[in-house]
Amino acid sequence: MSNSAPASVAPSQTASPPGSHALDKRARLLTGPILPTLLNLTMPVIAVIAAQTFVAVLEAFWVSRLGTAAVAGISLVIPLYILMNTMSNGGIGGGVSSAISRAIGGARAADADALLFHSVLIAVAFGALFTGAWFLFGRTITAALGGAGESQGDALTYAGWVFGGAPLIWTVNLMASAMRGAGEVKLPAIVSLIGAGVLIPLSPALIFGLGPLPRLGVGGAGVATLIYYTGALLVYARHLSAGRGGLRLALSALSGRHFGDILGVGLLSAIGSTFASLTVVGLTGAVGHFGAQALAGYGIASRVDSLLIPLLFGLGSGVVPLVGVATGAADHARAHAITRLSATIALLFSEGVGLLVAFAPWLWMNLFSHDPQVLADGASYFRTAAPFYGFSGAGIMLYFAS
Repeated sequence: MSNSAPASVAPSQTASPPGSHALDKRARLLTGPILPTLLNLTMPVIAVIAAQTFVAVLEAFWVSRLGTAAVAGISLVIPLYILMNTMSNGGIGGGVSSAISRAIGGARAADADALLFHSVLIAVAFGALFTGAWFLFGRTITAALGGAGESQGDALTYAGWVFGGAPLIWTVNLMASAMRGAGEVKLPAIVSLIGAGVLIPLSPALIFGLGPLPRLGVGGAGVATLIYYTGALLVYARHLSAGRGGLRLALSALSGRHFGDILGVGLLSAIGSTFASLTVVGLTGAVGHFGAQALAGYGIASRVDSLLIPLLFGLGSGVVPLVGVATGAADHARAHAITRLSATIALLFSEGVGLLVAFAPWLWMNLFSHDPQVLADGASYFRTAAPFYGFSGAGIMLYFAS
């Protein structure tokens, strides 16, 4: 623990001074027992991610009812979608969380608010970059990954929606990253849980058509995703504009220093996460050349990877503000202790999941397909890759701490 105690915020009968909410959060993050404080930050996020995981599994199940070509088409897009979410949540989003948590740790509430505004501008810029890149090169990319015929058509339909709304997705993710950096985890949890409740009936209704809703096929999954992000943006913008949760969203003078605080960490983080995601894209392309069945088998099996990462992100969302505030207050011993504990938890959890699917791949694969070749290819992937999930989990947690 640090030898210098954080400044306490005295009770007042009048309105709290500006930044007092942020300073109160700083005190809790800096002095609370590590494991209970980490659990308090992460359990709402993990609960939300568990709900989102259920929605994602259910969506994959509904898409699988459209046939092997639809599963193969979605499998072409998922690695690219993960790349975007990894960059926005873990890469640039990590830079946002880090910068804001360090500002709060250093008792600089005004800087934290300015960093929030700059993060929104960054989100719009990066989102527009993804949208433009997809509409310019999407067909070429899916062809290079092995997409052809019906599977490529399904990939283009689904991706047209999710990448068309990339600025919206980026803005929501960076706003959530900013709130997590300030120790605000309840609102993103509530929004995500409500969103999951809406998506469970909405996604199949749009995929297959229901009443006045048209049958959109794989495009229905993309439309449902954008409906969720639109609602989340409206809630987050209203909450942050009112100055709740320790941050206030308002116009701020542009500052190279604030852009540097975010991107100095975020761009370097994004490089690592981008290379990891591009590895998955490259593997998808290699598998795609073995045909739709191999692509479907790999896509179904590797979906476990894409579901594990958000759960680890849930734990990491608590690690970032705890380590960031401790670092901002120069309490390096506490930062190191948080890092060791979180990496151990991640290793044990990830390895447990990996060993389960490696020894019993049918528990997962049979949910989505009964094609013998698809099942065999998915099981082969699990037996080869899953025993090493624990190393990946620990590495991801070290990344969040860094």
